[in-house]
Amino acid sequence: MNVGILGAGSWAIALASLIGSRGHAVSLWEYNRDEAEMIRQKREHPVKLPGVFLDPSIEITSRVEDLFEPVPDIIIIAVPTQFVRAALAAVWKGVPRETLEMVGGWLIVSKGIENSSNALLTDVLKDTIPVCTDDTIAVLSGPSHAEEVGRGVPTTVVAASQNEGFAETIQEYFSTRFFRIYTNTDIVGVELAGSVKNVIALAAGICDGLSFGDNTKGALLTRGMVEMARLGQALGASEHTFSGLAGFGDLITTCFSQHSRNRRMGELLASGKSLAQALEEMTMVAEGVTTVTSLHELSKKHGVDMPITEKIYEVLYSGVSPEQAVMDLMCRTHKPERY
Repeated sequence: MNVGILGAGSWAIALASLIGSRGHAVSLWEYNRDEAEMIRQKREHPVKLPGVFLDPSIEITSRVEDLFEPVPDIIIIAVPTQFVRAALAAVWKGVPRETLEMVGGWLIVSKGIENSSNALLTDVLKDTIPVCTDDTIAVLSGPSHAEEVGRGVPTTVVAASQNEGFAETIQEYFSTRFFRIYTNTDIVGVELAGSVKNVIALAAGICDGLSFGDNTKGALLTRGMVEMARLGQALGASEHTFSGLAGFGDLITTCFSQHSRNRRMGELLASGKSLAQALEEMTMVAEGVTTVTSLHELSKKHGVDMPITEKIYEVLYSGVSPEQAVMDLMCRTHKPERY
């Protein structure tokens, strides 16, 4: 199988290493020519994913058209969410339409919502690459930090597609002894879960930064899951998806892990740093910082109550202190526990 990967960040490199270990031909695209050359020479990214080395057979290029020579069976989209449209626009501009029509399928592994349109990435893909159809699109999500996947730590994820056959193809060809893939047809739920959990992880980092305990974290995850399911059902997703790997599985991992960029961002905010200062200190993208603006707008549009998400939005963009946000949540009007 020929696989092209749009992006060369930590997750892209971890997947390239994993997929290459199955004997598939893999090509990585890094838009920055100097970065691409550095990865090509070192066979690793010493900042984004140190210690995970790429086999010499894996191609690294800064020319997007190289991913399509020969025509790939699957293109994996692994660039940061807010750059997905630009990357796909480069594909549409640089690759002949007839070539794109022959691509076997498109797999999105980025997590988030596009700010400019509040669209899920599957919709961005269909809008930018018009030859894509629902039958050729899948999403891969779940508790899967690149740092652990790259080292062969046992990991389980879910591949979601309206086309069960395509999800099963991903399951068959990308699973290893250490990387187990389940399938799902609720692509909206899986996508949305991977987006909302990053915002709840920001809140988890704030809890850690303020030295709160297990009680607080347990409550946060539980009520965060309620918000995830509420919005998901409003957008047509199945509530069961949020109890699975893409939902609770990824939420737990991201809220507790030392590898979580979003949890780390929350810690920095709780320490008194401004958003600008925290962003400057981060070496990689914390998707929740941008995703929360889209969730804020979607919750208003669909009339969905998402108090944790709203408070994270206020901390980031309205000058509310983390301490005040916690007190606001704790002092909300009393009510029965229900979803």
